[in-house]
Amino acid sequence: MLSTLQENYVRPDEANAAQSKVATKGKHRFIDKVHVRYVEKEKRHWASLENFNSQRITIAEKFYRDNDRLLEGGIWAEVTLAHNDIDEDDYAFSIEDLRPIQLTRFDFDRYTEGRAVFTRDEWIAVVLRSVGLEPSKLSKRVQMHFIARLAALVEPNYNYIELGPRGTGKSYFFSEFSPYATLISGGQATKATLFYNNARRKVGLVGFWDTVAFDEVGGIKVRDPDTIQIMKDFMANGRFSRGAEVIADASLSFVGNIDVSVQQAVNSNEHDLFQPLPPELDLAVMDRFSAYIPGWEMPKNSSEFLTSNYGFITDYLAEAFHYQFKHTNRYEEVSKRIRLGKSVEGRDEKGIKKTVCAFLKILHPDGPPTNEEFEEYVAYAIECRRRVKEQMNKRKPDDEFARINLSYFKASGEEVVVFCPESKDALATQEPVRRRLS
Repeated sequence: MLSTLQENYVRPDEANAAQSKVATKGKHRFIDKVHVRYVEKEKRHWASLENFNSQRITIAEKFYRDNDRLLEGGIWAEVTLAHNDIDEDDYAFSIEDLRPIQLTRFDFDRYTEGRAVFTRDEWIAVVLRSVGLEPSKLSKRVQMHFIARLAALVEPNYNYIELGPRGTGKSYFFSEFSPYATLISGGQATKATLFYNNARRKVGLVGFWDTVAFDEVGGIKVRDPDTIQIMKDFMANGRFSRGAEVIADASLSFVGNIDVSVQQAVNSNEHDLFQPLPPELDLAVMDRFSAYIPGWEMPKNSSEFLTSNYGFITDYLAEAFHYQFKHTNRYEEVSKRIRLGKSVEGRDEKGIKKTVCAFLKILHPDGPPTNEEFEEYVAYAIECRRRVKEQMNKRKPDDEFARINLSYFKASGEEVVVFCPESKDALATQEPVRRRLS
């Protein structure tokens, strides 16, 4: 496989040499990303190869008829290119053969049929092994944290934050796991890059990706205050207006390091678990986080947690998540089934429900979970939202966020108040001093 890649993969700086090779030999096989577009004026389809740097390559109908994604975002494939020697023709190359090396069509019905064969816990094991982790080496709680990391890949307009120590794989899911997610550093958080470029009249990253993740969120530098205002609008309802009305589905994930002791922070009247965030990410941004995953509970990257068992090919699971991101909605199902306590306010409710929706999409694509499973997801979602609210309550000089005792009702009718394990007994977090009141 390695020798095949070395011989056939075209690097962008080798495009001229690759074209010369086809012209000299008559035909050659390459590995490249192939995209097909329909040109209305000519009433015909043309293929383009990304690294080969040719936009006008003839392609037979059977190839794009059998591979849907050639016409959507393009696919990586092994392509045999032939040279056309007829001077009168308006193209130099044609695709003689095409063998996809990436999934070209996703069958969601078959995916859900397969899920039905597994128990819930078996399915969690399949998902975790697909991302390279061995569930038998992880506690049930840590397994839930890893599933929660995937939430932004299946649920549109889902915003969450995870702060924790270095080396726990916080950014891996966005840089390596899914081709529908992108990871950007804090320095790239500009209005034009993220949202809308007025000069070019083009939508930014939120219009092209399922998930935009901010790495090293503590280092975000925002030179244009308008960027944060647009971010607030977008995080609230998936739309914003800056010279143009833009609606997009992208989820925003904020991941970064926390260098303070968690126990010291929750027991401190001066500090909180949002300590690493820059001042630009104020209370209004924080309030739009559906969940705060406790990254300090995650194990450090180590070979002992890697699996040697089978899971799905990463491409396949990423396609399953992308399909659900675009085509499934579990919000109404969750709304009908969930019963939340009186301390749960507007943004709390929306965040909790969206987290539960994500768990249903990842773990129950084939249908509803049992009451016990559903209540487990609700309790986890409430904990992650409570963690957000507790930190905001410590920062606010008044009682706006003081209703932190979020709860839900079990199917039996019993009300359960959910706590965050790190702060349950921390008086400084449960009853913060309103130190800024005169």
